[in-house]
Amino acid sequence: MSLYRLNRLFHPHSGRALDVAVDHGFFGERSFLTGIEDMGAVVRTLVQAGPDAVQLTLGQARLLQSVPGKQKPALVLRSDIANVYGNPLEKHIFSHHVPNAIEEAVRLDAVAVCANLMQLPGRPEIREANICSILALRAEATKWAMPLMIEPLVMRDDSGGGYQVDGDPDKIVTLVRQAKELGADLIKADPTDNVEDYHRVIEAAGDVPVLVRGGGRLADRMLLERTVGVLAQGARGIVYGRNVVQHENPAGITRALMAVLHEDAGVENALGLLNEVP
Repeated sequence: MSLYRLNRLFHPHSGRALDVAVDHGFFGERSFLTGIEDMGAVVRTLVQAGPDAVQLTLGQARLLQSVPGKQKPALVLRSDIANVYGNPLEKHIFSHHVPNAIEEAVRLDAVAVCANLMQLPGRPEIREANICSILALRAEATKWAMPLMIEPLVMRDDSGGGYQVDGDPDKIVTLVRQAKELGADLIKADPTDNVEDYHRVIEAAGDVPVLVRGGGRLADRMLLERTVGVLAQGARGIVYGRNVVQHENPAGITRALMAVLHEDAGVENALGLLNEVP
């Protein structure tokens, strides 16, 4: 594992991390763009809010890395692109990784790259494509000492013609175990339907830190309760996107989440921080 870069991701006291994912534009899905239409403004807001990391794409990473000074979030670079989030789905489904993603991550001073490992009903060729991408990225990541975050993503059919996240713990555990076997340095995994089952995901990952994926928008209390719950089960952090950037107060929810992660704040205390003026 490339520990030096990860020292800039994980908080020195809590050992946890908040990575705000703003890589949604990569996937070509219009609904994902709500709240991130002006990426320059979004990144400026996040830099001021101060999460541990911001997850960006190849074309947007410069917005973060051009900010002067040492006190800014670390960069996690999204390394692959797919068209599996539409509803209805396109006729041809694909997933590809950026061929030179690791070198680009080094040039951009990223702390990690992120790649999908998707399990879609009836589409094993997508998981095969992801595995091929991960194997190629793993070889280059080892060469350049770049941590590789693998994102196991179990999906189920949606009645509208697309896919939805499947929170079945048996399926999540199985895919997380595969991510571990493929050489993940970090694992970004969905929450289980019952948060009390999440220790099984942590056990499957072994010594690989698990960051919990945020997914779609939740009410503030529900989001904070789930965050407290997964941390109690052993998660090392969270990767939240829409729950931060689509929030009416992105800085406030970042402040609340950081208090939960790094100060062990409870739900009520975190809610109280939402609208405080820093």
